[in-house]
Amino acid sequence: MIPPYPLVFKPLLKQTIWGGRLLGERLGKSIGDDTNYAESWEIVDHGQDQSVVESGPLAGKSLHELLTHHRRWLVGGKDASPSNALANDNVLESDGIQSNRFPLLLKYLDCNRVLSVQVHPSDDYGLKMSVPDRGKTEAWFVVDAKPDSVIYAGLKEGVTASELRQAIHAGQTEQVLHQFHPTPGDCVFIPAGTVHAIGAGVLIAEIQQASNTTFRLFDWDRTDADGNSRPLHIEESFDVIDFAGGPVKPIHFDPSLADWQTLVECDKFRLRAVQNANVLVGDDDQFHILTVPQGTASLNTKRQSIEMTTGTSLLLPAAHDEVELQVGSDSIVLEMS
Repeated sequence: MIPPYPLVFKPLLKQTIWGGRLLGERLGKSIGDDTNYAESWEIVDHGQDQSVVESGPLAGKSLHELLTHHRRWLVGGKDASPSNALANDNVLESDGIQSNRFPLLLKYLDCNRVLSVQVHPSDDYGLKMSVPDRGKTEAWFVVDAKPDSVIYAGLKEGVTASELRQAIHAGQTEQVLHQFHPTPGDCVFIPAGTVHAIGAGVLIAEIQQASNTTFRLFDWDRTDADGNSRPLHIEESFDVIDFAGGPVKPIHFDPSLADWQTLVECDKFRLRAVQNANVLVGDDDQFHILTVPQGTASLNTKRQSIEMTTGTSLLLPAAHDEVELQVGSDSIVLEMS
């Protein structure tokens, strides 16, 4: 058996029309000269999108390979734990074989321009799609936000399917969306079925189910250089929207708490944050994802000390013993399991 050690992966960078340059300038990612770097996929096992271990005995191995050949070592054996939900995962691949993928995806998003208004399906709906996939429940941690930036999260109270459809056809979708001005440290929980969009000027860390299924309701009438619009998925969206969900309000991180603060806990994942504290993590038979959206932190194991700089992410396998995290007053660490 390979001795357990913290796994660091090479990020996968995605470029889209709404991206910018903050992934490099703020988070230290290796970007080129373009101005449309939108996402850095830190930890992922989804089809061709694969995180690859950078160093140590498992260097060059993909996350999917680790799950296939070292499953218990990587994810543990507590089938009831949200982080081990893959033990009961019945999501099918396109060839009809039961999924055997790592259940969570961590990414950073540089929202230099407003994202489309969209919604994600549940697991049940995902099973029925022509190319089956997991549903997508997610949570955002706001790393930075311009003063006039906006987050759209949920529909306004009482908005009906008919009213939403009328607003979309009139090009007035924004008027039926709940919205607020985010501040750094805000957390936003977006269950499957929640209509949402991230406005321009927001840098976020996102934890989500390992899915890449998005239904667009409205794309602000944008076109590409050739005058083409991105496709919309109106009917699919209406199939999955939770009209009873209502507005989604931000959860505020309290940096004065000298311990882990749970921001989100659902049946898909748990998201915690800590600032200005020495805390422990691990030795509980489940994996833990750690990332540093701001500042630096020291991760101390029995064998080594790892300095985590801004934008660094790693995966602590379930077989790892307990580790200590030293987090400074101007630094933040997020933990996901």
